[in-house]
Amino acid sequence: MSNPYVLVTDSCSDLTLEQVKEMNIDVVPLSVEIDEKTYKHYPDERQLNVKEFYDLLRDKKVAKTSLSNVGEYLDFFEEKLKAGNDILYIAFSSALSGSYQSSVIARQELLEKYPDRKIVIIDSRSASMGQGLLIWYAYQKMQEGLSIDEVAKWVEMNKLKLCHLFTVDDLGTLKRGGRLSGTQALLGSLLKVKPVLHVTDEGKLVPIKKARGRKTSLQTIVDIMKEKIENPSEQTIFISHGDDLEDAEYISGLIQEQIGVKAINYGVIGPVVGAHSGPKTIAVFFMGNER
Repeated sequence: MSNPYVLVTDSCSDLTLEQVKEMNIDVVPLSVEIDEKTYKHYPDERQLNVKEFYDLLRDKKVAKTSLSNVGEYLDFFEEKLKAGNDILYIAFSSALSGSYQSSVIARQELLEKYPDRKIVIIDSRSASMGQGLLIWYAYQKMQEGLSIDEVAKWVEMNKLKLCHLFTVDDLGTLKRGGRLSGTQALLGSLLKVKPVLHVTDEGKLVPIKKARGRKTSLQTIVDIMKEKIENPSEQTIFISHGDDLEDAEYISGLIQEQIGVKAINYGVIGPVVGAHSGPKTIAVFFMGNER
């Protein structure tokens, strides 16, 4: 007889506290450093309020991220194993963080101690609520009665259909985070260029379009979405934002007017992803024909 299993993710999934509670998801807190002080990001924001985090970025503070170490994963996973559960962990993209590799090392060590148990780790190759949407789908499959192996197989088969489309507002944040040269940031700011980015099959965040102005960049996301989305009227999509609910709702209106989806859930981009993307980032996540 198989053991019960729990769904685990990390805080880069940017799921809301309500979603975490509703789905009974366990979340590994990842870390961000500001002014030489390290904060772990929990869904309940117990160490760092997300609104205050974005205010710090607006004040030109530099936020740095670091991978979670093996010991943190050992402690987190073993607590679930001791409670009698197997684990299905859907992790932040390995192309954006070394935390995935830390979890794999922890898994190997724990399976020596618990040889009859299962710890299944999936590299989501996703970020923010793209990772969150993948977990949401995994939860739906779990509710349908699928086993840990069946859910893992579904996620592996479908994760590269999960599309991520982002636009960033402040090129200075990308510059300060080392993701953009000073010259590129200066020229982009002078020309009011707003890049549109996506996450590749390898899980990397790369630019795919340049738009002149904020509203044009949001419409560009919708235009790309029209080409990629499958069965929109049946889909729940996720939108996350860098402390800019107003523009998240604006693009939601464009999507419903021009495409029409079943439902839209909102979330805020947390500090770990937000350290690189910055305030006013808008990101849309949905299932498509390809990334």
